[in-house]
Amino acid sequence: MKDGFLRVCADTPEVVVCDIDENTLSIKQEMKAAASGGAKVVVFPELSITGYTAGDLFGQDLLLSKSEEALLSLAAESALYDAIFFVGLPFAYRGKLYNTAAAISGGKVLGLVPKTYLPSYREFYEGRQFEAGFREPVDVTLSDGTIVPFGTDILFAGDSPKGLLIGAEICEDLWVPNPPSTRHAMNGADLIVNLSASNEIVGKCAYRRFLVDNQAARLYAGYIYACSGPTESTQDLVFAGHNLISDGGSLVAGSELFSAGPTFGDIDIARLLEERRRMNTYEILQEVTYRVVPFHLEATETHFTREVSPLPFVPADKATLDGRLSEILDIQTMGLVKRLRHTHAPRAVIGISGGLDSTLALLVTVRAFDYLEMDRKNILSVTMPGFGTTDRTYQNAVSMIKKLGTDFREIKIGPAVNRHFKDIGYDPEGRDTTYENCQARERTQILMDLSNEVNGLVIGTGDLSELALGWATYNGDHMSMYGVNASVPKTLVKHLVRYYADHIAGDEKLSAVLYDILDTPISPELLPADENGDIAQKTEDLVGPYRLHDFFLFYMMRYGFPPRKILRLAEAAFEGEFDRETILKWEKNFYRRFFSQQFKRSCLPDGPKVGSVTLSPRGDWRMPSDAASALWLSELEDL
Repeated sequence: MKDGFLRVCADTPEVVVCDIDENTLSIKQEMKAAASGGAKVVVFPELSITGYTAGDLFGQDLLLSKSEEALLSLAAESALYDAIFFVGLPFAYRGKLYNTAAAISGGKVLGLVPKTYLPSYREFYEGRQFEAGFREPVDVTLSDGTIVPFGTDILFAGDSPKGLLIGAEICEDLWVPNPPSTRHAMNGADLIVNLSASNEIVGKCAYRRFLVDNQAARLYAGYIYACSGPTESTQDLVFAGHNLISDGGSLVAGSELFSAGPTFGDIDIARLLEERRRMNTYEILQEVTYRVVPFHLEATETHFTREVSPLPFVPADKATLDGRLSEILDIQTMGLVKRLRHTHAPRAVIGISGGLDSTLALLVTVRAFDYLEMDRKNILSVTMPGFGTTDRTYQNAVSMIKKLGTDFREIKIGPAVNRHFKDIGYDPEGRDTTYENCQARERTQILMDLSNEVNGLVIGTGDLSELALGWATYNGDHMSMYGVNASVPKTLVKHLVRYYADHIAGDEKLSAVLYDILDTPISPELLPADENGDIAQKTEDLVGPYRLHDFFLFYMMRYGFPPRKILRLAEAAFEGEFDRETILKWEKNFYRRFFSQQFKRSCLPDGPKVGSVTLSPRGDWRMPSDAASALWLSELEDL
């Protein structure tokens, strides 16, 4: 409930068709189990009080009166739990019978929502027993004298988490071209419940899953789908209890087929509302037919039941990851292809350090030249050893350049930088940012001047994570003529280089070099090596682990989460790897750097967007360079 999270449940009780007393008892047991599991919204299947397969027995007055009696009993039971429940029953109104979803909470029936679309094809014949629902709610009086709204256009408003608004539809309603849930969402509903009785046939479960996820994605809504199970009549059909919970198109929980009982999942209502605010094409209606019914939920802590990935930019499934990596390489490549064509540049110039970023940039450049059928020798790969260059990175850089068959030039920057130190009266023993940035700017000057000499395009190597932290020298490695890695986070750079080594390189020796680059500590190598000749200046010791920073960046940029919520997610994602104190330390550092370094991002070179998060000042991110970070940092104080 806190931080916008909501524990929900799709629950398939065991039913005995037409034995309402037995079904009521079964539903009460499941209500208790769902509430004990922390669920605040619990959805039972279509016609769960009677069983879906009662057929023409739905027309029996005894069945109908007993169903309403059971509903009132279940409503009374709901007073025991801090939750809202949705149950299904047949309900008679003005001489017609309706397949209905009833919302109950706090000891009361809150409202009745009839099914809109009644299937009467193939194995279904609901039109024989039921009438299609109507939109504008009317007031109906239940047998105990309670007056409740009855109609499809009812939304149920919870007071926790903030903004919770629930709309209901029933089974077939989802399968039509324009489901009622679309209208519900456009009128503000951010959580849709579906009481269903979908029988099982070969291949149907995959399509059902697709429908639920797709609708949740298009609506930027949570979706709870509760399905009748195998205890329904099997005279002609079998029901599998296929329960599904989707968080805006991401399936967070799904039951095994032919099962019963609760399926729990967590839905992030705050994230969904944030997504809607971003989407200016998401049309909001305020139709007068809608009636909003309030209900109360306590604001309690939600303990996660789903895994929080520590690498949000990197899919966990290998097949999905490989497909994503291939696509990203293609986007980077085609972005550069267009730029080379447009500028008519016959050559490209790129500085190669033997580190990950310049490696990826070179691999992309090679692919672009191959695509254009241009000689790789027209790629000028330049190594510029400086005061901190180690033999390992130097040898890897040279070996990779030669294996890829590009033009090679080596220019030692030491003499020029030392001369510059003398010119500005700087003591190189200071080893401060002047010492480091002079080297970075010297390298950039070399590349820019070489590009003039050979009529080439300087290819930028900096990645998204460095741009977020401002870990780049202004007008040094910060600058280029086209930055192919500009929207690729550091945690993804590694996977792209590994993918190239595994699937594209086609040369064992080249792959071996790439693997060694992957194993090399991340460093700008601007300070001298240690006594063993190894890298002394390790980036992650200075600014923090990129795994953490990419995590912070993703949830801040992609969903606009506040710092405390990101901290909470990070604790779940990095449990056993980083403790709370460490995460908090680097999160504070992330916000300080992100705000103070915006001026570097305000004048970035062009570069292709490859994912949902990018910092281009012309694209997804517009931020004043002098915005204050105090509001964000204050969220993390006293923690």
